[in-house]
Amino acid sequence: MNKMFVGALCGLVLSAAAMAQSSLPVLELSAGMYRIEAEVAANDQHRQVGLMNRKTMPAQRGMLFVFPQERTHCMWMRNTLIPLSVAFIDAEGYIINIENMQPQTEDNHCAKVPARYALEMNEGWFAQRGIKPGFRLQGIDKAPRPQ
Repeated sequence: MNKMFVGALCGLVLSAAAMAQSSLPVLELSAGMYRIEAEVAANDQHRQVGLMNRKTMPAQRGMLFVFPQERTHCMWMRNTLIPLSVAFIDAEGYIINIENMQPQTEDNHCAKVPARYALEMNEGWFAQRGIKPGFRLQGIDKAPRPQ
């Protein structure tokens, strides 16, 4: 294959991934008085792509990862261009721990105890609003079942 064809093919794959991301369902969550528009990644493909290749994200926007089982899930930032904070959340909506993650790294950031969800927001979003472990998010009970 020539380089131009491979480059065009890679561009199409990335465009398809971006289109798939933009069509994710959005769930409204709240953290006290703060509203969150969370794109929902409830299947393997959406959880694997996550927020990869995005250059920006609105302040109130995030991504909720819905896992099939409660485990000490870990997140990383391969191909993710924006710094993020991730809150690991139990089945009842309580935040277990919050980790800051730097772009394009492969460091693991893990739940300290088994988690059912992870919510990624722009880096510092939780800290700037005084949201800490033990805080309960509202609306998480409306999240779709994982696939």
